[in-house]
Amino acid sequence: MPEFVSPGVGVFSTWDYVVFAALFVVSSGIGIFFAVKERKKASSREFLVGGKQMSCVPVALSLTASFMSAVTVLGAPSEVYRFGGAFVLFGFSYSMVVLFTAELFVPVFYRSGITSTYEYLELRFNKTVRIAATLIYIMQTIVYTGVVVYAPALALNQVTGFNLWGSVFATGIVCTFYCTLGGLKAVVWTDAFQMVVMVLGFLTVLIRGTIVNGGVTSAWEKAEAGSRLGVFDFDPDPLRRHTFWTITVGGTFTWLGIYGVNQSTIQRCISCKSEKHAKLALYLNLIGLWVILVCAVFSGLLMFAYYRNCDPWTAGFVSAPDQLMPYFVMDILGSLPGLPGLFVACAFSGTLSTVAASINALATVTYEDLVKNCFKNLSSRLGTWISKGLCIVFGVACTSMAVAASQMGGVVQAALSIHGMCGGPMLGLFSLGILFPWTNWKGAAGGLVMGIAMSFWVGIGGFIYPAGPDKAFPLPLSTNSCLPLNITNIISTLAPTPAPERPALADTWYCMSYLYYSAVGWIATVIAGLLITSVTGPNRGEDVNPVLIRPVCNLLCFWSEKYKKMCWCGVQHDADCMEFHDNGAFSMKPETSTNKEPQNGLNKDPENTMPGYNPEEKSYSNAGLSKDTYF
Repeated sequence: MPEFVSPGVGVFSTWDYVVFAALFVVSSGIGIFFAVKERKKASSREFLVGGKQMSCVPVALSLTASFMSAVTVLGAPSEVYRFGGAFVLFGFSYSMVVLFTAELFVPVFYRSGITSTYEYLELRFNKTVRIAATLIYIMQTIVYTGVVVYAPALALNQVTGFNLWGSVFATGIVCTFYCTLGGLKAVVWTDAFQMVVMVLGFLTVLIRGTIVNGGVTSAWEKAEAGSRLGVFDFDPDPLRRHTFWTITVGGTFTWLGIYGVNQSTIQRCISCKSEKHAKLALYLNLIGLWVILVCAVFSGLLMFAYYRNCDPWTAGFVSAPDQLMPYFVMDILGSLPGLPGLFVACAFSGTLSTVAASINALATVTYEDLVKNCFKNLSSRLGTWISKGLCIVFGVACTSMAVAASQMGGVVQAALSIHGMCGGPMLGLFSLGILFPWTNWKGAAGGLVMGIAMSFWVGIGGFIYPAGPDKAFPLPLSTNSCLPLNITNIISTLAPTPAPERPALADTWYCMSYLYYSAVGWIATVIAGLLITSVTGPNRGEDVNPVLIRPVCNLLCFWSEKYKKMCWCGVQHDADCMEFHDNGAFSMKPETSTNKEPQNGLNKDPENTMPGYNPEEKSYSNAGLSKDTYF
């Protein structure tokens, strides 16, 4: 293989270090501020969900920053550079995901009065299903967080020569510090600040990249000549890595598992002061997702236009595709003190926000689902200290997991594969509870096991036997203008290593696009769950609390009352069966309730019917919503 002379790129200056250090100082300062400000509010509720008094704007910025992490800042431009602009189609996926989350899942979670998403599963099914889902979430989140800790550390190592693992531990320490001190409020407001830094970092690259490419028109023409603008590929083949269908359909399932039922997202939504603010936060967040996505796609196109005749990856100037973006930044901004530091701060902003949200969410589900079940009479102060201790434990766990992330390949595919393999079955589990009122706990548990088995089967198989270039379909890259190391290229005389034998499924089932892993898990969970329910005996509609379900017919208000009743499957949900109170709360009329001993025990103890129950008024808190809003 030919060797080339690396042209070299700029190095960090003093101003770059100052800009980069400011990110950590401000983030830590926000944690200290909220630790001092909230020091008299010593309750786990204040620490974990901000007292449910957050407004929509900071929550929207926090949601965007958390999931548009360094995976997007570093990985998405590299995807566009290698595979073309089809990545922009994720904008369609984000739209569908936010719509379903805001109108289907959040109303159920918010009105249930829960703190942990998995509390819902005990209310709807039983404690066994809840604990199983909690443990899966904890493992999934620790592994995913390890990927997003490793990604910016790799970028910093590439552009500055900093010790890779020193960067990893610095990230983990800072995140754990302000999470432990300030709780959810510190996480949300730090995310809002970091979102601003991400946008500024991208804008710097876009402006400078346009200038060095000779303007927008010139860069666009170069990208078009390199076939990077082919967005719409309608090939239905599920084995193709990125097509219109894999991104819009597969991407929707993948991100719905991240948004719709993920504790990190739902925790911030239910921290809002009202359901209206929670929904508005999601829709404002959609605008933020679009902005970051467009910035990442155009950064990839500008990078290709600049390196169209001398690809740094093929030439060996970088050792992995995920290093292309930081290399590009140092190449075009290295002579401008402070700006490279701003971009690296941009990458780290995504990571800090994601890691902090994950640590806070992990502490919440562990405290609510495990600790409180084992120790029933914890005081508010002791609960707060336990929550802070859990933040430290999970900060250490997530940071340590970053070591394994170095073996996972491209950060985008690795991150979305993890979410797909676990998020799909989890999405299916909540779908069984919310969309299908007749599902029983046996169907839910069996469906979850089947979904996990199917998604891990295809996911692990795809990792061991990666798809060939005919399915991944990378676009051509050139080194024609790179300066050769020697006039005569050195050609290896060694015989090629024979390819390992591949099993029959390697080029079919294991070759499936990683974006379909979530869809596989969802389909397997729902089908298995419904089949097991039909065999073991479905729930009676009277046994299901109407607050815990939301059939799809609720989204289709033009359906007749006849079909609505059919979709509710006997659940007593209409105005004749409900008693509405002056404060907007509602409860079942005693004479219409036939559920004497429901399987999940909801009505056995009136004071423990479900979170949000008001024993004085014998009603469920509904945040001032009218019956027309829900029914």
